[in-house]
Amino acid sequence: MFDPEIWVTVAFVVFLLVLGYLGVHQMSVRFVDQRRNQIRAELDEARRLKEEAQALLAQYQRKRHEADEEAAGIIAGAQAEAERLSAEAKAKMEEFVARRSKMAESKIAQAEAQALDDVRAAAAEAAVSAAEKVLAQTVKGELAERLIAKAIDDVKARLN
Repeated sequence: MFDPEIWVTVAFVVFLLVLGYLGVHQMSVRFVDQRRNQIRAELDEARRLKEEAQALLAQYQRKRHEADEEAAGIIAGAQAEAERLSAEAKAKMEEFVARRSKMAESKIAQAEAQALDDVRAAAAEAAVSAAEKVLAQTVKGELAERLIAKAIDDVKARLN
């Protein structure tokens, strides 16, 4: 009478009607809608996080660039200060050497002058002594003593 295929078909239709009556198709649609909304929310969150990350990256790159510029400025300032200090030290050293050279030249000039004075004094003493001996041998008496004293005074006055 009835073929088993018909019974399978009837059972399948009854099963579908029971599912329809129980609202399984609405539950399936609701589940798919919930899943779609959840995925959409996750995508929105991912976009928001990506934008925040890009903003942070741009901010940190800007700060790094500013720090690099500041470091370059500090380095340039330090180099300029070092050059200035070097030039100042060189100028002070040259001034010190010049001052020391002048002092040495002054001491040398003083030593030369002192040596010249000593030579003159020795020459005067030798001349006086020689004149005294010559006059003592050639001139005698009171006249000799007067001439010798006058000559000694004249020589001393001229040499000093």
